[in-house]
Amino acid sequence: MTDLSMPAVTTSAAPEKRVYKATGATLFLRAMFARAYPRFIGLRRERSWVIFESLLPLLATIGYIYFYKAIDAPPEFLGFVVLGGAMTAFWLNVLWSMAAQLYWDKDAGNLEIYVVSPSPLMAILMGMAVGGIFMASTRAVIILVVCSLAFQVSYQIASLPLLILVFFLTMAALYGLGMMFASLFLAAGRDVWHFTNLLQEPVYLLSGFFFPVKALGFWVATFASIIPLTLGLDAMRQLIFSGDPTFGFLSVEVEIVILFILSIVFISIAYIMLRKLEDIGRRDGRLIERRK
Repeated sequence: MTDLSMPAVTTSAAPEKRVYKATGATLFLRAMFARAYPRFIGLRRERSWVIFESLLPLLATIGYIYFYKAIDAPPEFLGFVVLGGAMTAFWLNVLWSMAAQLYWDKDAGNLEIYVVSPSPLMAILMGMAVGGIFMASTRAVIILVVCSLAFQVSYQIASLPLLILVFFLTMAALYGLGMMFASLFLAAGRDVWHFTNLLQEPVYLLSGFFFPVKALGFWVATFASIIPLTLGLDAMRQLIFSGDPTFGFLSVEVEIVILFILSIVFISIAYIMLRKLEDIGRRDGRLIERRK
């Protein structure tokens, strides 16, 4: 006879859910995409940024174009100005949205979250770089298209594969430099504003944004080659405006090799500096070394 007063006991247990934890390359890529995502959708949500961030640089580029037209400069110089004006978007993005980003995140309270999270800081900054290239490309394309159509700038691309290679090597070296600056600017503290303002205009001159860098002389141009944009712009101009190769500082092949070396050097130094920053933060509970 069955005792109905006793509750029925079920022996089947609910299946245990397994939690997947990303590690290694998967963790790196997911963290990189997560940090790049806000910059992907930022342009769609704040369309006014495109107008304001493109209008003022566009006016500066047009001013240089009229200057060259007034002195009857060769037609290639109009193209030099247009290309240089487009590339300023990437330099400003590196300077303000990359190098100073960790300092701003520290003030906003996000940097501590980055340090204690399992994802490496390198992945966070790589996500900033990928998203920053996307944002800067929009502004660069606007400057390039508007100025090219308005002033009838003609292009003669000598080699499209080499041009694409030079562009990506330039971006790799440039954003590697930005990741390296991110640690330096964080250590500088409030002086970060002085660093960003100090580096903005001199780079315009040394990199030859609006003129061939060869005009600075061999030794000055050689010193300026530590900035990836110097050789990147020079190589792209030689490939795009192939009518007169005498404007080039070095041959395209040599500049590609140097850009490749700069990419490896800057990214490696940035990796070392970020690892040290993470070690200090997780071991000592602070984000920069104490000043003696």
